[in-house]
Amino acid sequence: MPEILEVEAYRRLAERVVGRTISAVEAPDAWFVKGGATPEAVAVALVNRRITASRRHGKVLLLDSGGPTLGLRFGMTGRLLVDGEAAIRYLQWGGRRSDPSWVRFGLQFRGGGRLWIDDPRRLGGVELEPDVGGLGPDAWTATTAEFEQALAGGRGPLKARLLDQARLAGLGNLLVDEVLWRADLSPHRPAGLLDTDEVRRLRRVVRRVLDQMDRRGGSHTGDLFDARRPGGVCPRDGTGLRRATVGGRTTWWCPAHQG
Repeated sequence: MPEILEVEAYRRLAERVVGRTISAVEAPDAWFVKGGATPEAVAVALVNRRITASRRHGKVLLLDSGGPTLGLRFGMTGRLLVDGEAAIRYLQWGGRRSDPSWVRFGLQFRGGGRLWIDDPRRLGGVELEPDVGGLGPDAWTATTAEFEQALAGGRGPLKARLLDQARLAGLGNLLVDEVLWRADLSPHRPAGLLDTDEVRRLRRVVRRVLDQMDRRGGSHTGDLFDARRPGGVCPRDGTGLRRATVGGRTTWWCPAHQG
C-alpha cells in the first residue's frame, strides 16, 4: 500500500490544486527529495509556478506546473493531504493518526491552501521531471496487446511478472492476489505460458477488479482480503488457502481452482 487505487484517489484529491500558484515549497526531510535535486533546487524550480494538471501513471502521481513536472511516490505508508483533507483516512499498514514529524514534503499556495505528503515510514519520495519511461503501461488502461507483451517470454511466476512495474505499472501485492484468485490462475504459473484466452481473461479481470474496488474504497476491499491469514479459506469453495512467498511477497491462493 498504496497501490494504483490509492494513488488514483490521491490524483482526484490533487485536482483541487489545479490552477493554484505555488508560493512556497516545504522539504523538511531532504532525503525525501530524489533524483539528485536538493530542496532548494525544487523550490527554485516550482515557486511561482501554477499547477496545470494532476495525472497518474501506475503508482506515480504527476503534478504539471507549466514548467517542471513534480512526481510524487508514496512507498508503503505515504498519504496525500490537501487543505487538511486526506483522500484516505488511513492506510491498512500505515499510521492511524497524523503526526507533524511525518510530513516529508509540501506545497503552499498563493492565497492560502496547502498540499503535503504524510509518510511515517519514509519510503516514498518526490522528484522533478521523473522518468516514467521505465514503467510499463498503466494496468488500468492497458490493452490486451500490452498485457501480452508484458507477459511474453516470462519464465518466472505470473505473480512476480504482474508486480514488476517495468512490465505493468500500478499493481501491488493485494491487487495481484485478488486478480489471480478471480481469474482462476495460479501465482506460480510461468507468465509466458498463458494462452491467448487466459491473457484476455486476465486483462478483463484486472479492469473489473480495479473498477469495483475503486468504488468500494481501495486495495484492501477485495473479496479475498479477509481470508488472507493463517487458517483462511477460499470464499468461493471453502478450500484452505495456501501461503508462499512469490516475487518476494507473501502470497495467498486457492489450490482447488487456481490452476
